[in-house]
Amino acid sequence: MSPVRVDSTVRTYDIICFGDEVPGVLALVCGAREYYRQTKQYPRTLLLFKGNPKLGIGGHLVRGGLSYLDRSAVPSAIRQSRRLDTFGDPPAIYKEFLQKAGVALIALDPVKADAALRDMLREVGADIIGDIEIKSVIKEGQKIAGIKLTNDETYLGKQFIDSTVNAELAQAAGVKKLKGFETFGLPNSELAVTLVFETHGLSIDRLKNVEYQYLKRFTKIADTEAQKWLNVAAGGDPARADELRKNLVDSQGNLKTMFVGQDYIDVRCKALSIAYHAFRGTPLSFESSSAILDNGNVAILSGGRLSWNALLFGVNADQAEALARAKAKPTPEMLKEILFVRKWFESIGASQVKPAEELYIRHAGNIVGAVDPLSGSEMLSGGVPDTQALGTFGYHFDIRGGIKGLDTRATTKGFNNLAFNPPLFNIGFQHALVKNVPNLAVISPASGFVGYASSAGRIVEFNCGVGQGVGIAAGMAIAQGRNLADTSNTQVRTILAQTGRLPQIYGTSNVLLASQLGDFENQMIA
Repeated sequence: MSPVRVDSTVRTYDIICFGDEVPGVLALVCGAREYYRQTKQYPRTLLLFKGNPKLGIGGHLVRGGLSYLDRSAVPSAIRQSRRLDTFGDPPAIYKEFLQKAGVALIALDPVKADAALRDMLREVGADIIGDIEIKSVIKEGQKIAGIKLTNDETYLGKQFIDSTVNAELAQAAGVKKLKGFETFGLPNSELAVTLVFETHGLSIDRLKNVEYQYLKRFTKIADTEAQKWLNVAAGGDPARADELRKNLVDSQGNLKTMFVGQDYIDVRCKALSIAYHAFRGTPLSFESSSAILDNGNVAILSGGRLSWNALLFGVNADQAEALARAKAKPTPEMLKEILFVRKWFESIGASQVKPAEELYIRHAGNIVGAVDPLSGSEMLSGGVPDTQALGTFGYHFDIRGGIKGLDTRATTKGFNNLAFNPPLFNIGFQHALVKNVPNLAVISPASGFVGYASSAGRIVEFNCGVGQGVGIAAGMAIAQGRNLADTSNTQVRTILAQTGRLPQIYGTSNVLLASQLGDFENQMIA
Protein backbone atom coordinates (compact mmCIF):
# COMPACT_ATOMS: atom_id res chain seq x y z
CA MET A 1 0.00 0.00 0.00
CA SER A 2 1.48 3.36 -1.02
CA PRO A 3 1.86 6.07 1.68
CA VAL A 4 -0.69 8.86 1.83
CA ARG A 5 0.86 12.15 0.62
CA VAL A 6 0.43 15.04 3.05
CA ASP A 7 0.95 18.61 1.75
CA SER A 8 3.63 20.57 3.57
CA THR A 9 2.51 23.34 5.89
CA VAL A 10 2.32 26.82 4.36
CA ARG A 11 1.78 29.88 6.55
CA THR A 12 1.58 33.51 5.50
CA TYR A 13 2.97 36.56 7.33
CA ASP A 14 3.48 40.26 6.69
CA ILE A 15 7.00 40.61 8.17
CA ILE A 16 9.42 37.73 8.74
CA CYS A 17 12.70 38.19 10.62
CA PHE A 18 15.32 35.48 10.13
CA GLY A 19 17.80 35.37 13.00
CA ASP A 20 17.09 36.43 16.58
CA GLU A 21 19.89 38.89 17.19
CA VAL A 22 18.57 41.78 19.28
CA PRO A 23 18.57 44.40 16.46
CA GLY A 24 16.43 42.09 14.31
CA VAL A 25 13.96 41.33 17.11
CA LEU A 26 13.59 45.04 17.88
CA ALA A 27 13.17 45.80 14.16
CA LEU A 28 10.31 43.28 14.02
CA VAL A 29 8.69 44.92 17.05
CA CYS A 30 9.09 48.40 15.54
CA GLY A 31 7.56 47.19 12.25
CA ALA A 32 4.53 45.74 14.00
CA ARG A 33 4.05 48.86 16.11
CA GLU A 34 4.28 51.19 13.10
CA TYR A 35 1.75 49.15 11.16
CA TYR A 36 -0.54 49.26 14.20
CA ARG A 37 -0.08 53.03 14.45
CA GLN A 38 -1.22 53.42 10.84
CA THR A 39 -4.00 50.78 10.72
CA LYS A 40 -4.98 50.10 14.37
CA GLN A 41 -4.27 46.39 13.95
CA TYR A 42 -1.12 44.35 14.34
CA PRO A 43 0.39 42.69 11.26
CA ARG A 44 1.23 38.99 11.15
CA THR A 45 4.86 38.77 12.24
CA LEU A 46 7.24 35.84 12.60
CA LEU A 47 10.65 35.41 14.22
CA LEU A 48 12.49 32.45 12.65
CA PHE A 49 15.92 31.39 13.92
CA LYS A 50 18.35 28.48 14.01
CA GLY A 51 19.15 28.49 17.73
CA ASN A 52 17.38 26.61 20.49
CA PRO A 53 14.58 28.84 21.88
CA LYS A 54 14.69 26.95 25.19
CA LEU A 55 18.14 28.51 25.71
CA GLY A 56 16.72 32.00 25.20
CA ILE A 57 15.89 34.52 22.48
CA GLY A 58 18.45 37.22 21.70
CA GLY A 59 21.32 35.70 19.73
CA HIS A 60 24.85 36.38 20.98
CA LEU A 61 23.69 38.66 23.79
CA VAL A 62 21.56 35.86 25.28
CA ARG A 63 22.65 32.38 24.19
CA GLY A 64 26.15 33.78 23.55
CA GLY A 65 26.13 35.36 27.01
CA LEU A 66 27.68 38.67 25.93
CA SER A 67 26.63 40.66 28.98
CA TYR A 68 29.15 43.50 28.66
CA LEU A 69 27.40 45.88 26.24
CA ASP A 70 29.48 48.10 23.99
CA ARG A 71 27.89 51.54 24.37
CA SER A 72 28.07 54.67 22.23
CA ALA A 73 31.14 56.83 22.91
CA VAL A 74 30.41 60.57 22.90
CA PRO A 75 33.16 63.14 23.62
CA SER A 76 32.63 64.95 26.93
CA ALA A 77 32.53 68.42 25.30
CA ILE A 78 29.55 67.37 23.15
CA ARG A 79 27.85 65.69 26.12
CA GLN A 80 28.22 68.83 28.21
CA SER A 81 27.11 71.29 25.52
CA ARG A 82 24.03 69.18 24.71
CA ARG A 83 23.39 67.98 28.27
CA LEU A 84 23.60 64.34 27.18
CA ASP A 85 23.97 61.28 29.39
CA THR A 86 27.17 59.20 29.48
CA PHE A 87 26.23 57.29 26.32
CA GLY A 88 24.56 60.15 24.49
CA ASP A 89 20.94 59.81 23.33
CA PRO A 90 20.37 56.17 22.25
CA PRO A 91 17.57 54.97 19.92
CA ALA A 92 14.18 54.91 21.68
CA ILE A 93 13.66 51.18 21.07
CA TYR A 94 17.10 50.36 22.52
CA LYS A 95 16.46 52.51 25.61
CA GLU A 96 13.16 50.66 26.09
CA PHE A 97 14.88 47.27 25.79
CA LEU A 98 17.63 48.21 28.28
CA GLN A 99 15.09 49.52 30.75
CA LYS A 100 12.92 46.37 30.46
CA ALA A 101 16.02 44.19 30.90
CA GLY A 102 17.10 46.16 33.99
CA VAL A 103 20.41 47.46 32.62
CA ALA A 104 21.99 50.17 34.80
CA LEU A 105 24.86 51.15 32.48
CA ILE A 106 26.57 48.26 30.69
CA ALA A 107 25.75 44.84 32.24
CA LEU A 108 22.95 42.90 30.55
CA ASP A 109 21.76 39.74 32.32
CA PRO A 110 20.94 37.21 29.54
CA VAL A 111 17.95 35.82 31.49
CA LYS A 112 16.41 39.29 31.85
CA ALA A 113 17.20 40.12 28.21
CA ASP A 114 15.37 36.99 27.05
CA ALA A 115 12.34 37.89 29.20
CA ALA A 116 12.31 41.50 27.90
CA LEU A 117 12.44 40.41 24.25
CA ARG A 118 9.71 37.79 24.73
CA ASP A 119 7.55 40.42 26.42
CA MET A 120 7.96 42.83 23.49
CA LEU A 121 7.27 40.10 20.93
CA ARG A 122 4.18 39.00 22.89
CA GLU A 123 2.87 42.58 22.91
CA VAL A 124 2.79 42.67 19.08
CA GLY A 125 1.54 39.07 18.73
CA ALA A 126 4.64 37.74 16.94
CA ASP A 127 5.06 34.01 16.36
CA ILE A 128 8.40 32.48 17.38
CA ILE A 129 9.93 29.40 15.76
CA GLY A 130 13.47 28.22 16.55
CA ASP A 131 15.64 25.20 15.76
CA ILE A 132 15.14 25.57 12.02
CA GLU A 133 17.26 25.42 8.85
CA ILE A 134 16.62 27.06 5.47
CA LYS A 135 16.16 24.60 2.62
CA SER A 136 15.50 27.23 -0.05
CA VAL A 137 14.14 30.71 -0.67
CA ILE A 138 11.09 31.19 -2.88
CA LYS A 139 11.33 34.26 -5.08
CA GLU A 140 8.85 36.15 -7.24
CA GLY A 141 10.96 38.17 -9.63
CA GLN A 142 13.55 39.97 -7.53
CA LYS A 143 11.55 39.80 -4.30
CA ILE A 144 11.60 37.09 -1.64
CA ALA A 145 8.16 35.45 -1.49
CA GLY A 146 8.89 32.88 1.19
CA ILE A 147 11.29 30.63 3.05
CA LYS A 148 11.12 26.85 2.75
CA LEU A 149 12.62 24.98 5.71
CA THR A 150 14.31 21.59 5.78
CA ASN A 151 11.24 20.18 7.58
CA ASP A 152 9.21 21.17 4.46
CA GLU A 153 7.31 23.93 6.23
CA THR A 154 7.01 27.10 4.13
CA TYR A 155 6.61 30.62 5.44
CA LEU A 156 5.45 33.27 2.98
CA GLY A 157 5.93 36.98 3.68
CA LYS A 158 5.84 40.52 2.31
CA GLN A 159 8.92 42.10 3.95
CA PHE A 160 11.98 40.23 5.25
CA ILE A 161 14.65 41.09 7.80
CA ASP A 162 17.94 39.17 8.09
CA SER A 163 19.72 39.75 11.39
CA THR A 164 22.26 36.92 11.15
CA VAL A 165 25.99 37.68 11.42
CA ASN A 166 26.63 35.98 8.07
CA ALA A 167 23.56 37.29 6.17
CA GLU A 168 22.35 33.73 5.76
CA LEU A 169 18.88 34.53 4.43
CA ALA A 170 20.32 37.08 2.02
CA GLN A 171 22.82 34.51 0.75
CA ALA A 172 20.03 31.96 0.26
CA ALA A 173 18.13 34.62 -1.73
CA GLY A 174 21.08 35.02 -4.11
CA VAL A 175 22.66 38.14 -2.61
CA LYS A 176 26.42 38.13 -3.09
CA LYS A 177 28.48 38.29 0.09
CA LEU A 178 32.17 39.11 0.31
CA LYS A 179 34.25 36.71 2.41
CA GLY A 180 36.02 37.92 5.53
CA PHE A 181 37.63 41.31 4.96
CA GLU A 182 37.49 41.10 1.18
CA THR A 183 36.62 44.83 1.26
CA PHE A 184 40.30 45.22 2.34
CA GLY A 185 41.50 42.68 -0.22
CA LEU A 186 41.81 40.08 2.58
CA PRO A 187 39.13 37.45 1.84
CA ASN A 188 40.64 34.85 4.18
CA SER A 189 41.07 37.13 7.20
CA GLU A 190 38.45 37.43 9.90
CA LEU A 191 37.99 38.81 13.42
CA ALA A 192 38.45 36.43 16.33
CA VAL A 193 35.41 34.79 17.92
CA THR A 194 34.80 34.72 21.68
CA LEU A 195 33.45 32.07 23.99
CA VAL A 196 32.06 34.17 26.84
CA PHE A 197 32.12 32.58 30.28
CA GLU A 198 30.74 33.40 33.72
CA THR A 199 32.66 33.02 36.95
CA HIS A 200 30.75 32.42 40.17
CA GLY A 201 32.08 33.04 43.67
CA LEU A 202 35.06 35.19 42.60
CA SER A 203 34.61 38.48 44.45
CA ILE A 204 35.67 41.77 42.88
CA ASP A 205 37.97 42.50 45.83
CA ARG A 206 39.64 39.13 45.43
CA LEU A 207 40.03 39.65 41.67
CA LYS A 208 41.53 43.13 42.16
CA ASN A 209 44.00 41.77 44.70
CA VAL A 210 45.06 38.86 42.47
CA GLU A 211 45.71 41.25 39.58
CA TYR A 212 47.62 43.67 41.83
CA GLN A 213 49.92 40.90 43.12
CA TYR A 214 50.64 39.74 39.56
CA LEU A 215 51.29 43.33 38.45
CA LYS A 216 53.83 43.87 41.22
CA ARG A 217 55.63 40.63 40.42
CA PHE A 218 55.65 40.92 36.61
CA THR A 219 57.08 44.45 36.77
CA LYS A 220 59.85 43.40 39.16
CA ILE A 221 62.77 42.13 37.08
CA ALA A 222 64.42 40.64 40.19
CA ASP A 223 61.45 38.27 40.67
CA THR A 224 62.94 35.45 38.62
CA GLU A 225 59.98 33.09 39.01
CA ALA A 226 57.50 35.73 37.78
CA GLN A 227 59.83 36.63 34.88
CA LYS A 228 59.89 32.94 33.85
CA TRP A 229 56.10 33.00 33.72
CA LEU A 230 56.12 36.19 31.68
CA ASN A 231 58.66 34.63 29.33
CA VAL A 232 56.28 31.71 28.67
CA ALA A 233 53.53 34.17 27.71
CA ALA A 234 56.06 35.97 25.50
CA GLY A 235 56.88 32.73 23.67
CA GLY A 236 60.52 33.08 24.73
CA ASP A 237 60.90 36.31 22.71
CA PRO A 238 62.74 39.02 24.73
CA ALA A 239 61.25 41.85 22.63
CA ARG A 240 57.74 40.50 23.22
CA ALA A 241 58.52 40.15 26.95
CA ASP A 242 59.49 43.84 27.05
CA GLU A 243 56.31 44.73 25.20
CA LEU A 244 54.22 42.81 27.74
CA ARG A 245 55.99 44.51 30.67
CA LYS A 246 55.38 47.96 29.15
CA ASN A 247 51.68 47.11 28.88
CA LEU A 248 51.50 46.79 32.68
CA VAL A 249 52.20 50.46 33.45
CA ASP A 250 50.74 53.74 32.20
CA SER A 251 52.66 56.73 30.79
CA GLN A 252 53.33 57.99 34.34
CA GLY A 253 54.76 54.64 35.40
CA ASN A 254 51.75 53.67 37.54
CA LEU A 255 50.48 50.09 37.56
CA LYS A 256 47.51 49.71 35.18
CA THR A 257 45.07 48.24 37.67
CA MET A 258 41.53 47.32 36.61
CA PHE A 259 38.80 49.94 36.66
CA VAL A 260 35.63 48.91 38.50
CA GLY A 261 32.47 50.75 37.46
CA GLN A 262 28.88 50.53 38.68
CA ASP A 263 28.09 47.27 36.87
CA TYR A 264 31.26 46.52 34.91
CA ILE A 265 35.02 46.04 35.13
CA ASP A 266 37.52 47.17 32.51
CA VAL A 267 40.72 45.14 32.72
CA ARG A 268 43.29 47.66 31.46
CA CYS A 269 46.40 45.47 31.23
CA LYS A 270 47.57 41.95 30.45
CA ALA A 271 48.67 40.81 33.95
CA LEU A 272 45.86 38.24 34.25
CA SER A 273 46.43 37.20 30.62
CA ILE A 274 50.14 36.63 31.26
CA ALA A 275 49.38 34.59 34.37
CA TYR A 276 46.85 32.42 32.52
CA HIS A 277 49.15 31.77 29.56
CA ALA A 278 52.03 30.90 31.90
CA PHE A 279 49.72 28.37 33.57
CA ARG A 280 48.52 27.14 30.19
CA GLY A 281 52.04 26.96 28.74
CA THR A 282 51.09 28.82 25.56
CA PRO A 283 52.21 32.20 24.14
CA LEU A 284 49.87 35.18 24.44
CA SER A 285 49.74 35.60 20.67
CA PHE A 286 47.56 34.46 17.78
CA GLU A 287 50.71 33.81 15.74
CA SER A 288 51.58 30.94 18.08
CA SER A 289 48.31 30.04 19.85
CA SER A 290 44.81 29.31 18.58
CA ALA A 291 43.31 30.77 21.76
CA ILE A 292 44.25 33.76 23.91
CA LEU A 293 42.89 35.14 27.15
CA ASP A 294 42.74 38.84 26.31
CA ASN A 295 42.10 41.85 28.57
CA GLY A 296 38.65 41.15 29.96
CA ASN A 297 35.54 43.25 29.46
CA VAL A 298 33.66 42.06 32.53
CA ALA A 299 29.96 42.56 33.32
CA ILE A 300 28.99 42.47 37.00
CA LEU A 301 25.78 40.43 37.38
CA SER A 302 23.68 39.55 40.42
CA GLY A 303 24.54 36.68 42.76
CA GLY A 304 28.31 37.10 42.58
CA ARG A 305 28.48 36.34 38.84
CA LEU A 306 31.05 37.96 36.56
CA SER A 307 30.60 37.63 32.79
CA TRP A 308 33.90 37.65 30.85
CA ASN A 309 34.36 38.73 27.24
CA ALA A 310 38.02 37.71 27.14
CA LEU A 311 38.64 34.26 25.62
CA LEU A 312 39.40 34.77 21.91
CA PHE A 313 39.83 32.11 19.23
CA GLY A 314 41.52 32.90 15.93
CA VAL A 315 39.44 31.94 12.88
CA ASN A 316 39.67 32.49 9.14
CA ALA A 317 36.75 33.59 6.96
CA ASP A 318 35.63 30.07 6.05
CA GLN A 319 35.68 29.01 9.70
CA ALA A 320 33.62 32.05 10.79
CA GLU A 321 31.02 31.28 8.12
CA ALA A 322 30.94 27.59 9.08
CA LEU A 323 30.55 28.42 12.79
CA ALA A 324 27.68 30.83 12.02
CA ARG A 325 25.92 28.16 9.95
CA ALA A 326 26.43 25.58 12.70
CA LYS A 327 24.31 27.59 15.18
CA ALA A 328 27.43 29.30 16.59
CA LYS A 329 28.22 26.25 18.68
CA PRO A 330 31.73 26.08 20.20
CA THR A 331 34.00 23.42 18.72
CA PRO A 332 35.47 20.56 20.82
CA GLU A 333 38.84 22.40 20.80
CA MET A 334 37.20 25.51 22.25
CA LEU A 335 35.47 23.51 24.97
CA LYS A 336 38.82 21.90 25.77
CA GLU A 337 40.34 25.37 26.28
CA ILE A 338 37.53 26.22 28.70
CA LEU A 339 38.69 23.33 30.91
CA PHE A 340 42.02 25.14 31.38
CA VAL A 341 40.22 28.45 31.93
CA ARG A 342 38.05 26.80 34.57
CA LYS A 343 41.04 25.29 36.35
CA TRP A 344 42.94 28.59 36.40
CA PHE A 345 40.01 30.71 37.59
CA GLU A 346 39.25 28.15 40.30
CA SER A 347 42.88 28.51 41.41
CA ILE A 348 42.33 32.24 42.00
CA GLY A 349 39.02 31.86 43.85
CA ALA A 350 36.13 31.02 41.48
CA SER A 351 33.72 28.33 42.69
CA GLN A 352 32.36 27.74 39.19
CA VAL A 353 33.13 28.68 35.57
CA LYS A 354 30.31 28.33 33.02
CA PRO A 355 30.82 28.84 29.27
CA ALA A 356 28.00 30.29 27.16
CA GLU A 357 25.93 28.01 24.93
CA GLU A 358 26.98 29.82 21.76
CA LEU A 359 29.92 31.82 20.45
CA TYR A 360 30.10 35.56 19.97
CA ILE A 361 30.99 35.78 16.26
CA ARG A 362 32.01 39.37 15.58
CA HIS A 363 31.94 39.40 11.80
CA ALA A 364 31.51 37.01 8.88
CA GLY A 365 31.77 39.00 5.67
CA ASN A 366 29.60 41.70 4.09
CA ILE A 367 26.85 41.79 1.49
CA VAL A 368 27.34 43.47 -1.87
CA GLY A 369 24.67 45.61 -3.52
CA ALA A 370 23.31 47.68 -0.64
CA VAL A 371 21.16 50.66 -1.64
CA ASP A 372 23.79 52.96 -0.09
CA PRO A 373 26.94 51.17 1.18
CA LEU A 374 28.61 52.68 4.26
CA SER A 375 32.39 53.08 4.54
CA GLY A 376 34.63 54.00 7.45
CA SER A 377 35.47 57.30 5.78
CA GLU A 378 31.75 58.15 5.56
CA MET A 379 31.46 57.45 9.29
CA LEU A 380 34.36 59.86 9.94
CA SER A 381 32.55 62.39 7.72
CA GLY A 382 29.62 62.26 10.14
CA GLY A 383 27.38 59.65 8.51
CA VAL A 384 24.10 60.61 6.84
CA PRO A 385 23.18 64.34 6.68
CA ASP A 386 21.51 65.83 9.79
CA THR A 387 18.25 66.24 7.87
CA GLN A 388 18.08 62.46 7.25
CA ALA A 389 19.51 61.23 10.56
CA LEU A 390 17.64 58.77 12.77
CA GLY A 391 20.15 59.08 15.63
CA THR A 392 23.87 59.36 16.33
CA PHE A 393 26.41 56.72 17.36
CA GLY A 394 30.09 56.88 18.29
CA TYR A 395 32.59 54.03 18.53
CA HIS A 396 36.21 53.29 17.67
CA PHE A 397 37.17 51.12 14.70
CA ASP A 398 37.37 48.02 16.87
CA ILE A 399 39.25 45.10 15.27
CA ARG A 400 39.70 43.06 18.45
CA GLY A 401 42.22 40.31 17.91
CA GLY A 402 43.39 42.04 14.72
CA ILE A 403 42.83 41.47 11.00
CA LYS A 404 45.52 39.10 9.76
CA GLY A 405 47.60 40.61 6.97
CA LEU A 406 46.16 44.13 7.26
CA ASP A 407 49.34 45.81 8.52
CA THR A 408 51.51 44.11 5.88
CA ARG A 409 49.10 44.90 3.05
CA ALA A 410 48.77 48.51 4.27
CA THR A 411 52.56 48.95 4.36
CA THR A 412 52.92 47.72 0.78
CA LYS A 413 50.36 50.39 -0.21
CA GLY A 414 52.34 53.10 1.63
CA PHE A 415 50.18 53.35 4.77
CA ASN A 416 52.18 53.05 7.98
CA ASN A 417 49.73 54.53 10.47
CA LEU A 418 46.36 52.80 10.86
CA ALA A 419 45.29 54.75 13.98
CA PHE A 420 42.12 56.64 13.09
CA ASN A 421 40.03 58.64 15.57
CA PRO A 422 36.71 57.11 16.68
CA PRO A 423 33.89 58.38 14.45
CA LEU A 424 30.74 60.03 15.83
CA PHE A 425 28.24 59.58 13.03
CA ASN A 426 24.57 59.96 12.16
CA ILE A 427 22.53 56.79 11.64
CA GLY A 428 20.57 55.91 8.50
CA PHE A 429 19.42 52.51 7.23
CA GLN A 430 20.08 52.53 3.46
CA HIS A 431 23.25 50.42 3.92
CA ALA A 432 21.00 47.63 5.26
CA LEU A 433 18.69 47.58 2.23
CA VAL A 434 19.39 45.41 -0.82
CA LYS A 435 18.96 46.88 -4.31
CA ASN A 436 18.30 43.59 -6.08
CA VAL A 437 16.03 42.14 -3.38
CA PRO A 438 13.86 45.18 -2.62
CA ASN A 439 11.85 43.62 0.24
CA LEU A 440 14.90 42.52 2.26
CA ALA A 441 17.04 44.29 4.87
CA VAL A 442 20.23 42.92 6.42
CA ILE A 443 20.69 44.39 9.91
CA SER A 444 23.94 42.98 11.25
CA PRO A 445 27.74 43.14 10.98
CA ALA A 446 27.14 41.71 7.46
CA SER A 447 25.25 44.81 6.23
CA GLY A 448 26.63 46.81 3.31
CA PHE A 449 29.74 48.00 5.11
CA VAL A 450 32.98 48.83 3.30
CA GLY A 451 36.48 48.83 4.81
CA TYR A 452 36.67 49.89 8.44
CA ALA A 453 32.91 50.54 8.69
CA SER A 454 32.12 46.97 9.74
CA SER A 455 34.31 47.33 12.85
CA ALA A 456 32.20 50.17 14.30
CA GLY A 457 29.05 49.08 12.43
CA ARG A 458 28.95 45.62 14.01
CA ILE A 459 28.05 47.03 17.45
CA VAL A 460 24.57 46.11 18.73
CA GLU A 461 23.56 49.60 19.90
CA PHE A 462 24.20 51.04 16.43
CA ASN A 463 22.35 48.17 14.74
CA CYS A 464 19.36 48.69 17.04
CA GLY A 465 19.18 52.26 15.69
CA VAL A 466 19.31 50.85 12.16
CA GLY A 467 16.75 48.21 13.14
CA GLN A 468 14.35 50.84 14.46
CA GLY A 469 14.55 52.58 11.07
CA VAL A 470 14.12 49.35 9.09
CA GLY A 471 11.20 48.30 11.29
CA ILE A 472 9.34 51.56 10.77
CA ALA A 473 10.08 51.32 7.03
CA ALA A 474 8.70 47.75 6.97
CA GLY A 475 5.54 48.83 8.80
CA MET A 476 5.07 51.66 6.30
CA ALA A 477 5.78 49.34 3.36
CA ILE A 478 3.11 46.77 4.25
CA ALA A 479 0.57 49.47 5.17
CA GLN A 480 1.13 51.18 1.81
CA GLY A 481 1.77 48.11 -0.36
CA ARG A 482 5.36 48.91 -1.36
CA ASN A 483 8.90 47.66 -0.75
CA LEU A 484 11.43 48.36 1.97
CA ALA A 485 13.95 49.61 -0.58
CA ASP A 486 11.53 52.37 -1.66
CA THR A 487 11.55 53.96 1.81
CA SER A 488 13.91 56.82 2.61
CA ASN A 489 15.73 57.85 5.77
CA THR A 490 13.79 61.13 5.67
CA GLN A 491 10.38 59.40 5.68
CA VAL A 492 11.34 57.36 8.73
CA ARG A 493 12.87 60.38 10.44
CA THR A 494 9.57 62.25 9.98
CA ILE A 495 7.70 59.45 11.78
CA LEU A 496 10.26 59.39 14.62
CA ALA A 497 9.80 63.16 15.01
CA GLN A 498 5.99 62.97 14.84
CA THR A 499 5.89 60.26 17.51
CA GLY A 500 8.40 61.92 19.85
CA ARG A 501 11.10 59.29 19.34
CA LEU A 502 13.69 61.27 17.37
CA PRO A 503 16.82 61.58 19.52
CA GLN A 504 19.26 64.49 19.46
CA ILE A 505 21.49 64.55 16.36
CA TYR A 506 25.16 65.38 16.94
CA GLY A 507 27.31 63.61 14.34
CA THR A 508 30.62 65.35 13.69
CA SER A 509 32.75 65.51 10.56
CA ASN A 510 36.53 65.13 10.54
CA VAL A 511 37.20 66.08 6.93
CA LEU A 512 40.97 65.53 6.93
CA LEU A 513 40.88 62.11 8.64
CA ALA A 514 37.89 61.04 6.56
CA SER A 515 39.83 61.89 3.41
CA GLN A 516 42.87 59.92 4.63
CA LEU A 517 40.74 56.91 5.55
CA GLY A 518 38.92 57.16 2.22
CA ASP A 519 42.27 56.96 0.39
CA PHE A 520 43.25 53.97 2.54
CA GLU A 521 39.96 52.09 1.98
CA ASN A 522 40.04 52.75 -1.78
CA GLN A 523 43.67 51.62 -2.12
CA MET A 524 43.17 48.51 0.01
CA ILE A 525 40.27 47.20 -2.05
CA ALA A 526 42.23 47.59 -5.29
